[in-house]
Amino acid sequence: MCGIVGYIGREPAAPYLIEGLTRLEYRGYDSAGVAVLNSKGKTTRVRTAGRVRALESALPARLSGTVGIGHTRWATHGPAEERNAHPHASVSGRINVVHNGIIDNAANLRSALSDAGVELSSDTDTEAVAHLIAQSTADSLEEAVLDTLAKVSGTYALAVTDEAHPDRIVVARSGSPLIIGVGDEEMFLASDVAALVRHTNRVVHLEDGELATITSSGFRTFDRSRNDTDRSPIEISVAAEDLELSGYEHYMLKEMREQPAAAQDCMRGRLDERFATARLDGLELDARELRGFDRVKILGCGSAYYVGQIGAQMIEDLARIPADAEAASEFRYRRPIIEPRTLYVAVSQSGETADTAFAVNEIRRKGGRVIGLVNAVGSTIAREVDGGIYLHAGPEIAVASTKALTNMGISFALLALHLGRLHDLSFADGQRIIRGLQRVPEQIQEILDQESEFEQIVTDLAKARSAFYIGRVRGFPVAREGAQKLKEISYIHAEAYQTSELKHGPLALIEPSMPTVAIIPQDDLTDRNVAAAEQVLARRGPLVAITHASVDLGNLPVSTIVVPQNEPELDPILLTIPTQILAYRTAIALGHDVDKPRNLAKSVTVE
Repeated sequence: MCGIVGYIGREPAAPYLIEGLTRLEYRGYDSAGVAVLNSKGKTTRVRTAGRVRALESALPARLSGTVGIGHTRWATHGPAEERNAHPHASVSGRINVVHNGIIDNAANLRSALSDAGVELSSDTDTEAVAHLIAQSTADSLEEAVLDTLAKVSGTYALAVTDEAHPDRIVVARSGSPLIIGVGDEEMFLASDVAALVRHTNRVVHLEDGELATITSSGFRTFDRSRNDTDRSPIEISVAAEDLELSGYEHYMLKEMREQPAAAQDCMRGRLDERFATARLDGLELDARELRGFDRVKILGCGSAYYVGQIGAQMIEDLARIPADAEAASEFRYRRPIIEPRTLYVAVSQSGETADTAFAVNEIRRKGGRVIGLVNAVGSTIAREVDGGIYLHAGPEIAVASTKALTNMGISFALLALHLGRLHDLSFADGQRIIRGLQRVPEQIQEILDQESEFEQIVTDLAKARSAFYIGRVRGFPVAREGAQKLKEISYIHAEAYQTSELKHGPLALIEPSMPTVAIIPQDDLTDRNVAAAEQVLARRGPLVAITHASVDLGNLPVSTIVVPQNEPELDPILLTIPTQILAYRTAIALGHDVDKPRNLAKSVTVE
């Protein structure tokens, strides 16, 4: 949530800030702003409600200054108005601050500032930080920031400029990502490497509790006890062209079309046909340790949670050990019992999802073993877990996850295969799963090639105000993910139910204006799924079946989307692809911005 950028060097800062904010806009896009320090130590601050392009249009024709910070916002405190946009400034304008995260004690801090005669100009938690830094009597900006952090509780990534110290930007991190980019006599700052890759491939990931002073000639990292932490830059492999639209109308469309190649990248070097298993060296757990786990607990949020449910079923099917998935956002608040013989799996595309990162911390604090399925090398979760599986999906910009989600499903299949072969999965079944995985990329392509056939279904779905998605066992998390996609980018209310639960309440809502999307694979529950479809049709409910060619729907008046059949354990990966296309094309039909749906952001770094 929210994007931070910063620049200090020899060149005008404003173009770097606007470019970086544009690249980070998927992290928040209800308002944006910049603060630029000129050579005389005076700050020009410009803020607008709305997208970064509105901010760019509002900038002065000549905005000099080689030091600056910028921010694109996802609102947590106060509506999307200019007065709530970052950067926030002290009363005199000397101090400017951009902030990601949430200051938990903001109400008390704001009240104390008001009582002291400070006139607050926004509804935000961040403004309090700017005033507190300005009130500090410390001799340096670093000490003033440290004084303020001693009064603050919550999560933050902060970047601060000071007209009294125009040669530096001071930054701090606790629970929200912050990255320093190292250039040649210029330094960059961002909350995501996407804002840096055009200018440098050398970065420093700040750890929780760290601060840094950034000047044009270098940086110094230190902790809150003022001890140097001596961070060294690492090289990143993300290329600028990976972040371009490359001729596609939307990032979501581009990323859907990239799924066959991304799936191959995810499996490359990991399928061991000789021993009918998966090679997952990144787990950092040997065979003896893995056999010692009696249970698997998967933690994720949103789509990652739903694909975690798919993964749990795969693990139970192939490894025959109990597995389940839980929303990471609820996990630590129920005082969980961390079991030493449970393998915990944290799932996050960005590797920065705050609720999932907090769950990882809770597990580690209580002595549990946790691995990660993440897409971002060097991310918070990737650094905190004991080992893991990188998704190798490449950068994903659209808020609605597609290729990363698919690679999560494939990664769970690899993990389930690996665990299965360490338990009782036969060599023949291991080979069967490997052959199935090898077919997945071409089968995804086959589904994508059918996109034009969705036209009439999309036309009908776009007229609905609500929809049901239903599925059983392996199909239920597919239904949950499908409903999530539809609601988040088309704004049509959608709800997922187990097919078996229809008759226990939801059937009362079935009528001609309420379409149902049913997941009906060819498996041992096909007859019961078809029977449920007939119950919907008997109540004149429109029905769309995502199904296999071998499923006999007779002469039922059903709109069908046929998916190529794979092994039963792997079918959910493929059944999910049509739900992406349905959501995308429905949103387009309704004229919505599919890459930046209202009220949502890509990387959820606040609670």
